[in-house]
Formats: sequence, C-alpha cells, structure tokens
Amino acid sequence: MNQTSSSGIDKPYDTVGFYIGLGLAIGSSIFIGGSFIIKKKALIRIQQQGSVRAGSGGFAYLKEWIWWAGLLSMGIGEAANFAAYAFAPASLVTPLGALSVLVAAVLASKFLNENLNLLGKIGCFLCIVGSTMIVIHAPKEEEIENLEVLLSKIQEPGFICYIVIIITASVFIVYQFESTHGRQNVIIYVLICSSIGSLTVMSCKGLGLALKETISGSANELGNWLTWVLLLTVILCVSVQMNYLNKALDLFNTGIVTPVYYVFFTTFVIMASAILFQEWRHMSATNILGSVCGFSTVLVAIVLLNAFKDLDISYRSIQGILRPRRELVTSCDFRWEAREHSVLISNQSESDQDNTYGSPSITRTV
Repeated sequence: MNQTSSSGIDKPYDTVGFYIGLGLAIGSSIFIGGSFIIKKKALIRIQQQGSVRAGSGGFAYLKEWIWWAGLLSMGIGEAANFAAYAFAPASLVTPLGALSVLVAAVLASKFLNENLNLLGKIGCFLCIVGSTMIVIHAPKEEEIENLEVLLSKIQEPGFICYIVIIITASVFIVYQFESTHGRQNVIIYVLICSSIGSLTVMSCKGLGLALKETISGSANELGNWLTWVLLLTVILCVSVQMNYLNKALDLFNTGIVTPVYYVFFTTFVIMASAILFQEWRHMSATNILGSVCGFSTVLVAIVLLNAFKDLDISYRSIQGILRPRRELVTSCDFRWEAREHSVLISNQSESDQDNTYGSPSITRTV
C-alpha cells in the first residue's frame, strides 16, 4: 500500500502494520466500550449501598472489585490502543473509537436495561459507516523516524501553543465551572477528559515509537530522557481522565457520556495530530470532503443513539409504511365508512327524539 504526497514522491506504507493497527484498534474499542458498562454497574452498586458517590467526591469505588474489573478492561483496551498507535497513524486509530459507542450502547441495553430502539440500532449502523468513511479518507500522518524528529516537531510554536491552551482551558474549567455546572451539564467533565486525552494520544504515539525502536534494535530509546517524559505525561493525563470520567459516568447516563466523549475526544485528537504531524497539508479535496462527511455521519448516529432513546419506536411502529398502497387505501376506506355509519346512526337517534313534523329547515352554506 503506497501513499503519494503532493510533491509526487511515493512513500511506502507498511501493509502489515496497517492491518495490525486496525485489528488492535477494533479490539481496543470492544474492551473500552465494555469497560464503561462494567464501571457503571460498580457505581450503581455503590449507590445502592449508600456510599458516597464519585460525583460527590467519594472514592468508595476503589473498594469494589467490579470497578477494578472495569478498570482492567479499560487498561487492556488502552494498551491495545497504545500499541495500535505504534503501528498505524493516529488519523486511522482514533476514529475507530466510534465502535466503543456501539459496543457500549448494545451492552447497556442488555446489562443496564437501557433502551435501544429502532433509531438506536440505525445509529449503531451509521457509526460503523461513518467510521469507515473517516478511515478511508483520513489524512496519513507524516512519517516519524525517531524521537529526535518527534522532539523537533514538539518544539514547533504551533504545538506549544496548543499545549498551553489545553492546559490553561482545563484548569479554568475546573476552577470556574465544575462546582457550579458539573452536575447539570455532561460537557463540563467530558470536555476536560477529551482535551487532556488529546495530549495522552500524542504521548502514546511517541512512547510507542520509542518502544518499537528499542524492541526492533534500531536504537536504545530507554536511555532517552524524552521517553520517560512521555511516560510520565501518559500516566498524569490518564489519571486526570479517569477521575473526571468516573464523575461523568456517576452523574449521567452511559448512553450520553460515551458518545459525547467520543465526539470531543476525536475532535481534539484530530486537531492535535494535524498540528503536530501536519498531516492535512497534502490532503486532496476529495479526502477532506470524505472525512467531513464521515464525521458528520457519526454525529447523526450519536444523535439517533441518544436523543430519541426514550421513545418506544420499533419495527412494528413503521410496518404501515411498508404495506402496499392499495391495502392502506382500503384500510382508510373501511375506517371512513365506519365513521360515517356511526354519524348517521347518531343523527337518526337525535331526529327520533325531537319528533319534528312538517317541512324541515334547510341550511345552505355558500
């Protein structure tokens, strides 16, 4: 599989690495989507026991083995996701996170008794379609040979400004809006998780590159100070994400948290990846349009999964639309004749009760 830049130079693309990254990304979505449900079960159990909820600052979930099982599932998913970034571009791996929305919605309907109606099922299908479109038309990131190249890109003014803006905005939201709007608006907690999560992905990409170079024997990157800085950044960012994600899951419905988190997280990762790797420079108009359409399809899917989830809409509700037109007309005629018959009987009974004789009065409407 080859990709061609705008300068006409063919850049070889590792087909084996592509499929390895694709498989790891899909497996990651399955584990992460399942972890949302397992953690939610643990938080519900804690609430039933009367312990202090995570949304109120409690840490009783640390004593619940179910929550640790959910954390393990998320850890496996994140590990697979981390490995996927080492084999494939971030623009390929990140959009596949939409599959975690699908997994969470299906499992929530089965284990949390949350409704998944016909529109929700259509939304799940559109999640797959939109993710596929994004993957096909996604920009292919510029090749990074080693940590020296990555370090030079990190030091560019554009990415430094992005880091400063993300950290400043996150701190501002925590101190200004968390206490006043955190319990009423799911976006507060999810926005913090997503923005910090974009830094996690960039750090995972660099850390995966360091481990890949070390394991392959190309260079011993374990002695490079940048490797340990990236590891520390991943640990710190993941801790922040876990804290605020637990609060969001405790206070809001899983079907709301998961897709909203996906939308913001994907947006921030695409922005960070475009700034750091400058991978949108060589995109054609067709690929840009395809990426926008794919992401828009996913947004529509998320709306169908959540905005109408409480409506009782099933296949039986639309069976009438699928019936032949002749049957529909006949059915309407029968209902009209029955209505006219009842009106005639009612008028006749009123006439008999009046016992009026002679010329009836005629009312004419022009």
